[in-house]
Amino acid sequence: MPRPKSSRPRARPAGIREIARSLRVSIGTVDRALHDRPGISAKTRTRILERAKELGYRPNLAARFLSSRKQVRIGVNLPREIASFWDLIRDGIADVARSSETNGVRIVHRSYPRLGEGEVEALEQALKDDLQGLVIAPGRADDLAPLMRKAAGRGIPLVCVNTDAPTAPHLATVCVDSAVSGSLVGELMGRFLGGRGRLVVVTGQLNTIDHAQKLEGVRNVIGEVWPGLEIAAVVEAHDDETEAYQKCREALASAPDAAGVYVSTANSVPVMRALDDRGLSGRISVITTDLFPALARFIESGTVAATIYQRPWVQGQIAFQAIYKFLVEGVRPPPVIRLSPHIVMRSNLSLFLERMRSDKARSGGQAGRPSGDRTRGGGSFASYADEIT
Repeated sequence: MPRPKSSRPRARPAGIREIARSLRVSIGTVDRALHDRPGISAKTRTRILERAKELGYRPNLAARFLSSRKQVRIGVNLPREIASFWDLIRDGIADVARSSETNGVRIVHRSYPRLGEGEVEALEQALKDDLQGLVIAPGRADDLAPLMRKAAGRGIPLVCVNTDAPTAPHLATVCVDSAVSGSLVGELMGRFLGGRGRLVVVTGQLNTIDHAQKLEGVRNVIGEVWPGLEIAAVVEAHDDETEAYQKCREALASAPDAAGVYVSTANSVPVMRALDDRGLSGRISVITTDLFPALARFIESGTVAATIYQRPWVQGQIAFQAIYKFLVEGVRPPPVIRLSPHIVMRSNLSLFLERMRSDKARSGGQAGRPSGDRTRGGGSFASYADEIT
């Protein structure tokens, strides 16, 4: 007969007192063993550490930092461009970091021009600093891998935000599911165009994991569901407005029959300018990425059919929570924390814009973000809202 489940609450992990009691030693002896202090034999230290592991002991690092007033310095290395996206990630980090200031946490920001440009030098400088952890956005993951291995060797945890570095050691990655974003675009574009037409895809750089996965997602859906669609050109604009404008004009000239354009980064405004200059604005289907005031007017007018919102604010919040909880509370996050992308069209644009405006007003003029993307302080990684409600 199966044993009935106990209704008692799950016991808390053992603390120093429980370890001392189980081994019949003093609390001071346990404390010296756990904190690698002198005054006990190697045999006693080993015995205590083994028992602590058996009992599931987890140090209360938050209390230790509070009592010692030790400062925890977390580096944040992010690009400056495209500002409409990366500034929101910084704001999300700052939003959560404010609540941890009493625990002696300090954020050390370093910025560089854009993904893949200056990020190696920024990480080199960060590793020369006295940091306990880092949040980074690996544009060229292969170039950063040696430095990421160096950080791991020093015991400095790294959290990647928005894009991944799968071949390099790091604590966690926080991102919108890039393959799903691309698949959504493939499905939407197929429906918008009735299953037939040529597309121009504008991305940042294909050696960035996020950008490559979006393109792969589009291609997979086209191949499986919409064989009448064809990608006529892939433009790598490197998150540079001038480059995006010039290359898009050239791509549109070489594919005059293009029926759709997908911009897979927030670098959409120069693409819209190129379309307008060639007299194509409003005549072809355009799907963009993210949401900001300069883009909203194109959605309102119908010249942009939809945008895939990557929720940069909440990405920043979760990235900081992941590294903070690991450093201060000893909680290891999942290796990858994927968020569901949001589709914004003219019919639901006002909802997003209104919430962005109200949040901006409540936050004293900070960059806006949908209020459904606010995390709950102290929650688990699985508790962050995945929908606007």
